[in-house]
Amino acid sequence: MFSYIKGPLMEVMENIVVVEAGGIGWNIHVPLSVLERLPRTGEEVRIYTSFQVREDAMTLYGFLNRQDLQMFRMLLGVNGIGPKAALGILSVMRPEELRIAIISEDAKSIAYAPGIGPKTAKRVILDLKDKIKMEDVFPGEISGEDMEPAVSASMAAVGGAAREAVEALVALGYSLSEASKAVRQVPVDEENTAEEVLKASLKYLVS
Repeated sequence: MFSYIKGPLMEVMENIVVVEAGGIGWNIHVPLSVLERLPRTGEEVRIYTSFQVREDAMTLYGFLNRQDLQMFRMLLGVNGIGPKAALGILSVMRPEELRIAIISEDAKSIAYAPGIGPKTAKRVILDLKDKIKMEDVFPGEISGEDMEPAVSASMAAVGGAAREAVEALVALGYSLSEASKAVRQVPVDEENTAEEVLKASLKYLVS
């Protein structure tokens, strides 16, 4: 029904943002990962939406790019996962972290989400593993307006160093999702070596 809603960000609540468009203030339910990346109140924002209808409610769920919206819809395709549970998962894990957890079969990380037990986490992995591509792990390689706002353009340029650092962390015993999350915390440019990225990532992990 709606592809996206674009307009000034009017209000930010615990898990809802209000965006004004067409003279209407739209209540859009969003995960924590979206709240962390919103512009200031009053500035323009584009929210890609999923309109969900139930017997007792009609609700808009929103994300900052189409890739994250697709991840939400994929979660809804898992037996036993509804909008609330899907939003809960995407509140404790950014979509790119969830993709990594699925690929690496890291059910423990997924089970941190409220209301998601080990069995449900394993079901998420079982149902979605074949639908996640390895290139989805590093969304910094996505081009165009849907690129992750949190990922700098330079991440694509140093993708090799970042991947080497991730591989080294995994060899040290960290899960793939933990390693990737740590590497993403490191500000990098084209001059960084894998060793430098690794050292900085380790500081993040042990802090």
